[in-house]
Amino acid sequence: MRFPPAFLTAALLGALLGLCGLPQDWSFVSALPLAALLLHAARADTPRQVGGRMWWGAAAYFAAQLWWLAPFLAKIFGFAPMGALALLLFALEGAFMAAMAWLLTRLNPGTLGRVWLLAGGWVLVEALRFLGPLAFPWPTLGYTLLPTPMIQVADLGGVMLGSVLVAATAAALVSFWHDRRAPLILMSVAWIAAISYGVTRTPAPGPVGQALLLRTEIDSFGRASRKLTPQEQFEVQLRLTAARRPGEVPIWFEGALQSPALLPLAPAGGIYGVSGYPTPTNRAVAWDGARITSQNDKARPVPGGEYYPLRRPLAPVWDAIERAVNISLESVPAATDLRPLDLNGTLYGAYICYDSVFPWVARQLTREGAQVLVNISNDGWFVAAGTQQHEQMGRVRAIESRRWVLRSVNEGTAAVIDDLGRSRQSLSRGEGVIHARYRLLNIQTPYQRVGDWPAVLLAIGMIGYGAARGRRLT
Repeated sequence: MRFPPAFLTAALLGALLGLCGLPQDWSFVSALPLAALLLHAARADTPRQVGGRMWWGAAAYFAAQLWWLAPFLAKIFGFAPMGALALLLFALEGAFMAAMAWLLTRLNPGTLGRVWLLAGGWVLVEALRFLGPLAFPWPTLGYTLLPTPMIQVADLGGVMLGSVLVAATAAALVSFWHDRRAPLILMSVAWIAAISYGVTRTPAPGPVGQALLLRTEIDSFGRASRKLTPQEQFEVQLRLTAARRPGEVPIWFEGALQSPALLPLAPAGGIYGVSGYPTPTNRAVAWDGARITSQNDKARPVPGGEYYPLRRPLAPVWDAIERAVNISLESVPAATDLRPLDLNGTLYGAYICYDSVFPWVARQLTREGAQVLVNISNDGWFVAAGTQQHEQMGRVRAIESRRWVLRSVNEGTAAVIDDLGRSRQSLSRGEGVIHARYRLLNIQTPYQRVGDWPAVLLAIGMIGYGAARGRRLT
Protein backbone atom coordinates (compact mmCIF):
# COMPACT_ATOMS: atom_id res chain seq x y z
CA MET A 1 0.00 0.00 0.00
CA ARG A 2 1.42 3.37 -1.00
CA PHE A 3 1.94 6.01 1.65
CA PRO A 4 0.48 8.49 1.92
CA PRO A 5 -2.68 7.15 0.29
CA ALA A 6 -3.68 8.95 -2.92
CA PHE A 7 -6.91 10.24 -1.41
CA LEU A 8 -5.05 11.78 1.55
CA THR A 9 -2.55 13.51 -0.74
CA ALA A 10 -5.43 14.92 -2.81
CA ALA A 11 -7.22 16.16 0.32
CA LEU A 12 -4.09 17.83 1.69
CA LEU A 13 -3.40 19.58 -1.61
CA GLY A 14 -7.04 20.69 -1.86
CA ALA A 15 -6.95 22.04 1.69
CA LEU A 16 -3.76 23.98 0.93
CA LEU A 17 -5.42 25.46 -2.15
CA GLY A 18 -8.43 26.39 -0.03
CA LEU A 19 -6.23 28.17 2.51
CA CYS A 20 -4.95 30.34 -0.35
CA GLY A 21 -8.52 31.53 -0.82
CA LEU A 22 -8.77 32.91 2.70
CA PRO A 23 -8.07 36.65 3.09
CA GLN A 24 -4.29 37.00 3.26
CA ASP A 25 -1.45 38.72 1.42
CA TRP A 26 0.06 35.55 -0.04
CA SER A 27 -3.09 34.11 -1.59
CA PHE A 28 -1.71 34.75 -5.11
CA VAL A 29 0.47 31.61 -4.82
CA SER A 30 -2.68 29.53 -5.37
CA ALA A 31 -1.37 28.32 -8.75
CA LEU A 32 1.26 26.20 -6.94
CA PRO A 33 -1.04 23.93 -4.89
CA LEU A 34 -3.49 23.83 -7.79
CA ALA A 35 -0.69 22.59 -10.09
CA ALA A 36 0.21 19.88 -7.59
CA LEU A 37 -3.44 18.83 -7.21
CA LEU A 38 -4.05 18.69 -10.97
CA LEU A 39 -0.87 16.67 -11.54
CA HIS A 40 -1.70 14.27 -8.71
CA ALA A 41 -5.20 13.69 -10.08
CA ALA A 42 -4.02 13.35 -13.69
CA ARG A 43 -1.55 10.60 -12.76
CA ALA A 44 -4.32 8.22 -11.71
CA ASP A 45 -4.69 5.10 -13.81
CA THR A 46 -8.30 5.53 -14.92
CA PRO A 47 -10.76 8.41 -15.41
CA ARG A 48 -12.73 7.04 -12.48
CA GLN A 49 -9.68 7.27 -10.24
CA VAL A 50 -8.97 10.78 -11.54
CA GLY A 51 -12.50 11.72 -10.52
CA GLY A 52 -11.98 10.17 -7.09
CA ARG A 53 -8.85 12.18 -6.44
CA MET A 54 -10.53 15.36 -7.64
CA TRP A 55 -13.45 14.70 -5.30
CA TRP A 56 -11.16 14.51 -2.29
CA GLY A 57 -9.18 17.56 -3.42
CA ALA A 58 -12.21 19.71 -4.24
CA ALA A 59 -14.15 18.72 -1.11
CA ALA A 60 -11.14 19.66 1.04
CA TYR A 61 -10.76 22.91 -0.93
CA PHE A 62 -14.33 23.92 -0.10
CA ALA A 63 -13.97 22.81 3.51
CA ALA A 64 -10.87 24.99 4.00
CA GLN A 65 -12.52 28.03 2.44
CA LEU A 66 -15.95 27.61 4.02
CA TRP A 67 -15.08 26.10 7.41
CA TRP A 68 -17.08 28.89 9.05
CA LEU A 69 -20.30 27.31 7.82
CA ALA A 70 -19.94 24.61 10.49
CA PRO A 71 -20.11 26.97 13.50
CA PHE A 72 -22.87 28.92 11.74
CA LEU A 73 -25.04 25.80 11.43
CA ALA A 74 -24.23 24.76 14.99
CA LYS A 75 -25.36 28.17 16.24
CA ILE A 76 -28.55 28.38 14.20
CA PHE A 77 -29.66 24.90 15.35
CA GLY A 78 -28.40 25.44 18.89
CA PHE A 79 -26.74 22.02 18.78
CA ALA A 80 -23.01 21.71 18.01
CA PRO A 81 -23.11 18.38 16.09
CA MET A 82 -25.42 19.98 13.50
CA GLY A 83 -22.37 21.83 12.22
CA ALA A 84 -21.47 18.57 10.48
CA LEU A 85 -24.22 19.33 7.94
CA ALA A 86 -21.69 21.59 6.22
CA LEU A 87 -19.91 18.42 5.13
CA LEU A 88 -22.83 17.65 2.83
CA LEU A 89 -22.22 20.90 0.93
CA PHE A 90 -18.49 20.21 0.67
CA ALA A 91 -19.20 16.70 -0.60
CA LEU A 92 -21.71 17.95 -3.16
CA GLU A 93 -19.35 20.60 -4.54
CA GLY A 94 -16.61 18.01 -4.70
CA ALA A 95 -18.93 15.72 -6.65
CA PHE A 96 -19.35 18.36 -9.38
CA MET A 97 -15.57 18.57 -9.79
CA ALA A 98 -15.29 14.78 -9.76
CA ALA A 99 -17.91 14.42 -12.50
CA MET A 100 -16.09 17.00 -14.61
CA ALA A 101 -12.77 15.18 -14.13
CA TRP A 102 -14.23 11.77 -14.99
CA LEU A 103 -15.88 13.12 -18.13
CA LEU A 104 -13.03 15.21 -19.51
CA THR A 105 -10.11 12.90 -18.81
CA ARG A 106 -11.74 10.28 -20.99
CA LEU A 107 -10.62 12.50 -23.88
CA ASN A 108 -6.91 11.94 -23.24
CA PRO A 109 -4.96 9.20 -21.39
CA GLY A 110 -1.78 11.30 -21.11
CA THR A 111 -0.87 13.04 -17.87
CA LEU A 112 -0.08 16.42 -19.41
CA GLY A 113 -3.18 16.46 -21.57
CA ARG A 114 -5.30 15.57 -18.56
CA VAL A 115 -3.80 18.42 -16.54
CA TRP A 116 -4.92 20.95 -19.15
CA LEU A 117 -8.32 19.30 -19.37
CA LEU A 118 -8.74 19.54 -15.60
CA ALA A 119 -7.54 23.16 -15.52
CA GLY A 120 -10.06 24.25 -18.15
CA GLY A 121 -12.77 22.11 -16.59
CA TRP A 122 -12.17 23.68 -13.18
CA VAL A 123 -12.87 27.14 -14.61
CA LEU A 124 -15.99 25.93 -16.42
CA VAL A 125 -17.37 24.37 -13.23
CA GLU A 126 -16.74 27.69 -11.46
CA ALA A 127 -18.71 29.45 -14.20
CA LEU A 128 -21.58 26.97 -13.87
CA ARG A 129 -21.74 27.55 -10.11
CA PHE A 130 -22.98 31.10 -10.84
CA LEU A 131 -26.09 29.71 -12.57
CA GLY A 132 -29.41 28.25 -11.46
CA PRO A 133 -31.64 28.63 -8.40
CA LEU A 134 -29.14 26.78 -6.17
CA ALA A 135 -26.10 28.73 -7.39
CA PHE A 136 -23.29 28.93 -4.84
CA PRO A 137 -20.15 30.53 -6.35
CA TRP A 138 -18.54 31.64 -3.08
CA PRO A 139 -15.03 30.13 -3.58
CA THR A 140 -13.61 31.31 -6.92
CA LEU A 141 -9.93 31.11 -7.88
CA GLY A 142 -9.83 34.63 -9.29
CA TYR A 143 -10.23 36.22 -5.85
CA THR A 144 -6.79 34.91 -4.87
CA LEU A 145 -5.25 37.59 -7.12
CA LEU A 146 -6.77 40.41 -5.05
CA PRO A 147 -3.48 41.24 -3.25
CA THR A 148 -1.78 41.82 -6.63
CA PRO A 149 -2.18 44.39 -9.45
CA MET A 150 -3.33 41.53 -11.69
CA ILE A 151 -6.82 41.66 -10.22
CA GLN A 152 -7.37 44.83 -12.26
CA VAL A 153 -7.96 42.62 -15.33
CA ALA A 154 -11.39 42.00 -13.80
CA ASP A 155 -12.64 45.05 -15.71
CA LEU A 156 -11.79 43.12 -18.90
CA GLY A 157 -13.25 39.71 -18.07
CA GLY A 158 -14.49 39.69 -14.49
CA VAL A 159 -13.22 37.61 -11.60
CA MET A 160 -13.47 34.57 -13.88
CA LEU A 161 -10.65 35.95 -16.04
CA GLY A 162 -8.56 35.84 -12.87
CA SER A 163 -9.54 32.19 -12.48
CA VAL A 164 -8.28 31.53 -16.02
CA LEU A 165 -4.92 33.13 -15.15
CA VAL A 166 -4.56 30.95 -12.04
CA ALA A 167 -5.68 27.69 -13.68
CA ALA A 168 -3.64 28.19 -16.86
CA THR A 169 -0.56 29.07 -14.81
CA ALA A 170 -0.98 25.89 -12.78
CA ALA A 171 -1.18 23.80 -15.97
CA ALA A 172 1.80 25.66 -17.46
CA LEU A 173 3.89 24.84 -14.37
CA VAL A 174 3.11 21.15 -14.87
CA SER A 175 4.00 21.48 -18.56
CA PHE A 176 7.36 22.96 -17.58
CA TRP A 177 7.89 19.99 -15.25
CA HIS A 178 7.41 17.80 -18.33
CA ASP A 179 10.01 19.80 -20.32
CA ARG A 180 7.41 21.77 -22.24
CA ARG A 181 8.54 25.38 -21.81
CA ALA A 182 6.26 27.18 -24.28
CA PRO A 183 3.12 27.28 -22.06
CA LEU A 184 5.03 28.73 -19.10
CA ILE A 185 6.69 31.32 -21.32
CA LEU A 186 3.27 32.28 -22.63
CA MET A 187 1.83 32.53 -19.11
CA SER A 188 4.84 34.56 -17.95
CA VAL A 189 4.05 37.05 -20.70
CA ALA A 190 0.41 37.03 -19.59
CA TRP A 191 1.43 37.73 -15.97
CA ILE A 192 3.73 40.58 -17.01
CA ALA A 193 0.95 42.03 -19.17
CA ALA A 194 -1.60 41.69 -16.36
CA ILE A 195 0.73 43.29 -13.81
CA SER A 196 1.56 46.11 -16.21
CA TYR A 197 -2.12 46.68 -16.86
CA GLY A 198 -2.84 46.71 -13.14
CA VAL A 199 -0.15 49.16 -12.08
CA THR A 200 -1.14 51.65 -14.78
CA ARG A 201 -4.79 51.91 -13.67
CA THR A 202 -5.65 55.21 -12.02
CA PRO A 203 -8.79 56.36 -10.18
CA ALA A 204 -11.33 57.99 -12.47
CA PRO A 205 -12.41 61.59 -11.85
CA GLY A 206 -16.04 62.39 -11.13
CA PRO A 207 -18.39 64.46 -8.97
CA VAL A 208 -18.07 63.87 -5.23
CA GLY A 209 -20.96 62.30 -3.32
CA GLN A 210 -21.58 62.10 0.41
CA ALA A 211 -23.25 59.39 2.45
CA LEU A 212 -23.52 58.13 6.02
CA LEU A 213 -22.83 54.40 6.31
CA LEU A 214 -23.81 52.44 9.40
CA ARG A 215 -22.19 49.53 11.17
CA THR A 216 -24.25 47.92 13.92
CA GLU A 217 -23.84 44.81 16.06
CA ILE A 218 -27.42 43.55 16.27
CA ASP A 219 -27.87 39.86 17.04
CA SER A 220 -29.13 38.44 13.73
CA PHE A 221 -30.36 35.23 15.36
CA GLY A 222 -32.26 37.10 18.05
CA ARG A 223 -33.83 39.36 15.47
CA ALA A 224 -34.90 36.47 13.23
CA SER A 225 -36.48 34.64 16.17
CA ARG A 226 -38.33 37.83 17.20
CA LYS A 227 -36.38 38.23 20.47
CA LEU A 228 -35.46 41.74 19.33
CA THR A 229 -38.38 44.01 18.45
CA PRO A 230 -38.36 46.18 15.30
CA GLN A 231 -38.64 49.28 17.48
CA GLU A 232 -35.57 48.34 19.54
CA GLN A 233 -33.52 47.85 16.39
CA PHE A 234 -34.86 51.06 14.88
CA GLU A 235 -33.73 53.06 17.88
CA VAL A 236 -30.14 51.80 17.49
CA GLN A 237 -30.01 52.97 13.89
CA LEU A 238 -31.69 56.26 14.72
CA ARG A 239 -29.09 56.97 17.39
CA LEU A 240 -26.20 56.32 14.99
CA THR A 241 -27.78 58.41 12.23
CA ALA A 242 -27.85 61.41 14.54
CA ALA A 243 -24.18 61.87 13.54
CA ARG A 244 -25.24 62.72 9.97
CA ARG A 245 -23.59 65.81 8.49
CA PRO A 246 -25.23 68.23 6.04
CA GLY A 247 -25.50 66.77 2.56
CA GLU A 248 -24.94 63.15 3.61
CA VAL A 249 -27.38 60.51 2.38
CA PRO A 250 -28.06 57.93 5.11
CA ILE A 251 -27.68 54.35 3.94
CA TRP A 252 -29.07 51.66 6.25
CA PHE A 253 -28.14 48.00 5.95
CA GLU A 254 -30.17 44.96 4.81
CA GLY A 255 -33.43 44.59 6.74
CA ALA A 256 -32.70 47.63 8.91
CA LEU A 257 -36.42 48.43 8.84
CA GLN A 258 -38.40 45.32 9.65
CA SER A 259 -41.59 46.83 8.30
CA PRO A 260 -42.33 49.32 5.49
CA ALA A 261 -44.56 51.07 8.03
CA LEU A 262 -41.41 52.39 9.72
CA LEU A 263 -40.27 54.32 6.64
CA PRO A 264 -42.12 57.56 7.54
CA LEU A 265 -40.12 57.56 10.77
CA ALA A 266 -36.80 57.48 8.93
CA PRO A 267 -34.65 60.50 9.83
CA ALA A 268 -34.09 61.72 6.25
CA GLY A 269 -34.25 60.81 2.61
CA GLY A 270 -31.87 57.95 1.90
CA ILE A 271 -31.35 54.31 0.96
CA TYR A 272 -32.94 51.85 3.40
CA GLY A 273 -33.00 48.09 3.70
CA VAL A 274 -36.58 46.96 4.32
CA SER A 275 -37.91 43.53 5.24
CA GLY A 276 -41.53 42.64 5.76
CA TYR A 277 -43.64 40.28 7.83
CA PRO A 278 -45.83 38.31 7.56
CA THR A 279 -45.22 38.60 3.81
CA PRO A 280 -41.51 37.84 3.30
CA THR A 281 -39.68 40.66 1.53
CA ASN A 282 -36.07 41.79 1.33
CA ARG A 283 -35.58 45.01 -0.60
CA ALA A 284 -33.65 48.24 -0.89
CA VAL A 285 -35.73 51.39 -1.22
CA ALA A 286 -34.98 54.99 -2.05
CA TRP A 287 -36.98 57.21 0.32
CA ASP A 288 -37.06 60.97 -0.37
CA GLY A 289 -38.59 61.81 3.01
CA ALA A 290 -42.17 61.61 1.77
CA ARG A 291 -42.41 58.62 -0.56
CA ILE A 292 -40.57 55.67 -2.08
CA THR A 293 -39.04 56.88 -5.34
CA SER A 294 -37.74 53.45 -6.42
CA GLN A 295 -36.97 50.02 -4.99
CA ASN A 296 -35.21 46.73 -5.71
CA ASP A 297 -35.88 43.29 -4.29
CA LYS A 298 -32.96 41.00 -3.57
CA ALA A 299 -31.78 39.52 -6.85
CA ARG A 300 -30.54 36.18 -5.48
CA PRO A 301 -32.13 34.98 -2.23
CA VAL A 302 -29.81 32.67 -0.34
CA PRO A 303 -30.52 28.96 -1.01
CA GLY A 304 -31.52 27.37 2.28
CA GLY A 305 -31.67 30.76 4.00
CA GLU A 306 -34.21 32.79 2.01
CA TYR A 307 -35.10 30.35 -0.72
CA TYR A 308 -36.25 26.85 0.22
CA PRO A 309 -36.30 24.41 -2.71
CA LEU A 310 -39.40 22.23 -2.98
CA ARG A 311 -40.96 24.00 -0.01
CA ARG A 312 -44.38 22.38 -0.48
CA PRO A 313 -43.37 18.83 -1.52
CA LEU A 314 -40.84 18.71 1.33
CA ALA A 315 -43.06 20.58 3.79
CA PRO A 316 -42.60 18.04 6.68
CA VAL A 317 -38.82 18.38 6.43
CA TRP A 318 -38.82 22.18 6.24
CA ASP A 319 -41.42 22.42 9.02
CA ALA A 320 -39.24 20.28 11.29
CA ILE A 321 -36.26 22.53 10.60
CA GLU A 322 -38.42 25.60 11.22
CA ARG A 323 -39.38 24.30 14.65
CA ALA A 324 -35.78 23.40 15.45
CA VAL A 325 -34.34 26.83 14.64
CA ASN A 326 -37.40 28.88 15.66
CA ILE A 327 -37.12 30.97 12.49
CA SER A 328 -39.80 31.35 9.83
CA LEU A 329 -38.80 29.52 6.65
CA GLU A 330 -40.80 31.28 3.98
CA SER A 331 -39.10 31.93 0.64
CA VAL A 332 -38.30 35.53 -0.23
CA PRO A 333 -39.30 36.40 -3.82
CA ALA A 334 -36.39 37.30 -6.10
CA ALA A 335 -36.31 40.55 -8.06
CA THR A 336 -38.07 40.43 -11.41
CA ASP A 337 -36.58 43.74 -12.53
CA LEU A 338 -33.26 45.20 -11.43
CA ARG A 339 -32.65 48.92 -11.88
CA PRO A 340 -30.72 51.65 -10.05
CA LEU A 341 -32.49 53.55 -7.29
CA ASP A 342 -33.11 57.18 -8.20
CA LEU A 343 -32.73 59.61 -5.31
CA ASN A 344 -32.39 63.36 -5.88
CA GLY A 345 -31.01 62.83 -9.38
CA THR A 346 -28.32 60.30 -8.39
CA LEU A 347 -28.55 56.68 -9.53
CA TYR A 348 -27.56 54.20 -6.82
CA GLY A 349 -26.92 50.60 -7.85
CA ALA A 350 -28.25 49.05 -4.65
CA TYR A 351 -27.89 45.30 -4.17
CA ILE A 352 -28.43 43.21 -1.08
CA CYS A 353 -25.95 41.06 0.85
CA TYR A 354 -25.57 37.73 -1.06
CA ASP A 355 -26.12 39.58 -4.35
CA SER A 356 -22.51 40.78 -4.09
CA VAL A 357 -21.34 37.21 -4.77
CA PHE A 358 -22.81 37.42 -8.29
CA PRO A 359 -20.96 39.77 -10.67
CA TRP A 360 -23.94 39.95 -13.01
CA VAL A 361 -25.99 41.86 -10.44
CA ALA A 362 -23.59 44.83 -10.25
CA ARG A 363 -23.03 44.51 -14.00
CA GLN A 364 -26.75 44.83 -14.67
CA LEU A 365 -27.11 47.85 -12.40
CA THR A 366 -24.19 49.71 -13.95
CA ARG A 367 -25.35 48.90 -17.47
CA GLU A 368 -28.62 50.58 -16.46
CA GLY A 369 -26.72 53.71 -15.43
CA ALA A 370 -25.82 53.30 -11.74
CA GLN A 371 -23.21 55.91 -10.80
CA VAL A 372 -22.22 54.27 -7.51
CA LEU A 373 -22.81 50.78 -6.13
CA VAL A 374 -24.41 50.30 -2.71
CA ASN A 375 -24.14 46.95 -0.95
CA ILE A 376 -26.47 46.83 2.05
CA SER A 377 -25.77 43.68 4.02
CA ASN A 378 -26.44 41.77 7.21
CA ASP A 379 -23.18 39.93 7.80
CA GLY A 380 -24.27 38.83 11.26
CA TRP A 381 -24.91 35.37 9.81
CA PHE A 382 -21.25 34.92 8.89
CA VAL A 383 -18.30 34.41 11.22
CA ALA A 384 -14.56 35.02 10.95
CA ALA A 385 -13.33 34.59 7.37
CA GLY A 386 -16.86 34.71 5.96
CA THR A 387 -17.24 38.42 6.66
CA GLN A 388 -13.80 39.18 5.23
CA GLN A 389 -14.45 37.16 2.09
CA HIS A 390 -17.73 38.99 1.58
CA GLU A 391 -16.04 42.39 1.78
CA GLN A 392 -13.32 41.25 -0.66
CA MET A 393 -15.96 40.24 -3.20
CA GLY A 394 -17.27 43.80 -3.03
CA ARG A 395 -13.80 45.05 -3.89
CA VAL A 396 -13.77 42.98 -7.08
CA ARG A 397 -17.27 44.17 -8.02
CA ALA A 398 -15.85 47.72 -7.87
CA ILE A 399 -13.04 46.77 -10.28
CA GLU A 400 -15.30 44.92 -12.73
CA SER A 401 -17.61 47.93 -13.10
CA ARG A 402 -15.18 50.77 -12.24
CA ARG A 403 -17.62 52.10 -9.69
CA TRP A 404 -17.17 53.05 -6.07
CA VAL A 405 -18.89 50.64 -3.66
CA LEU A 406 -20.51 51.73 -0.40
CA ARG A 407 -21.08 49.01 2.21
CA SER A 408 -23.52 49.59 5.07
CA VAL A 409 -23.68 46.53 7.30
CA ASN A 410 -24.83 44.84 10.43
CA GLU A 411 -21.56 43.34 11.69
CA GLY A 412 -19.02 42.57 8.95
CA THR A 413 -17.12 45.47 7.39
CA ALA A 414 -18.68 48.80 6.53
CA ALA A 415 -16.53 50.37 3.84
CA VAL A 416 -15.99 52.87 1.07
CA ILE A 417 -14.26 51.10 -1.83
CA ASP A 418 -12.90 53.04 -4.80
CA ASP A 419 -13.05 52.09 -8.47
CA LEU A 420 -9.68 50.31 -8.20
CA GLY A 421 -11.02 48.03 -5.46
CA ARG A 422 -9.11 49.79 -2.69
CA SER A 423 -10.75 50.27 0.69
CA ARG A 424 -10.61 54.03 1.33
CA GLN A 425 -12.60 54.06 4.57
CA SER A 426 -13.63 51.07 6.67
CA LEU A 427 -15.07 50.03 10.00
CA SER A 428 -14.98 46.37 10.97
CA ARG A 429 -15.50 46.46 14.75
CA GLY A 430 -17.98 48.06 17.10
CA GLU A 431 -20.99 50.24 16.42
CA GLY A 432 -20.30 53.35 14.42
CA VAL A 433 -20.67 55.30 11.20
CA ILE A 434 -18.55 56.24 8.21
CA HIS A 435 -18.85 59.71 6.74
CA ALA A 436 -18.35 58.47 3.20
CA ARG A 437 -16.86 60.51 0.37
CA TYR A 438 -16.92 58.91 -3.05
CA ARG A 439 -17.01 59.59 -6.80
CA LEU A 440 -20.00 59.30 -9.12
CA LEU A 441 -18.86 57.59 -12.32
CA ASN A 442 -20.31 56.54 -15.67
CA ILE A 443 -17.52 54.37 -17.10
CA GLN A 444 -18.36 51.43 -19.36
CA THR A 445 -15.85 48.60 -18.99
CA PRO A 446 -15.28 45.70 -21.41
CA TYR A 447 -16.64 43.38 -18.72
CA GLN A 448 -19.90 45.33 -18.59
CA ARG A 449 -20.27 44.77 -22.33
CA VAL A 450 -19.27 41.13 -22.75
CA GLY A 451 -19.47 39.59 -19.28
CA ASP A 452 -17.76 36.25 -18.59
CA TRP A 453 -17.52 35.10 -22.20
CA PRO A 454 -13.75 35.76 -22.57
CA ALA A 455 -13.05 33.58 -19.54
CA VAL A 456 -15.40 30.83 -20.70
CA LEU A 457 -13.87 30.76 -24.18
CA LEU A 458 -10.35 30.63 -22.79
CA ALA A 459 -11.38 27.73 -20.53
CA ILE A 460 -12.77 25.90 -23.54
CA GLY A 461 -9.47 26.61 -25.30
CA MET A 462 -7.56 24.94 -22.44
CA ILE A 463 -9.82 21.92 -22.73
CA GLY A 464 -9.23 21.77 -26.48
CA TYR A 465 -5.46 22.00 -25.96
CA GLY A 466 -5.60 19.26 -23.36
CA ALA A 467 -7.61 16.99 -25.63
CA ALA A 468 -5.16 17.43 -28.52
CA ARG A 469 -1.74 17.44 -26.84
CA GLY A 470 0.46 15.38 -24.58
CA ARG A 471 -1.03 11.97 -25.33
CA ARG A 472 2.31 10.13 -24.96
CA LEU A 473 3.30 11.76 -21.65
CA THR A 474 2.70 9.68 -18.52
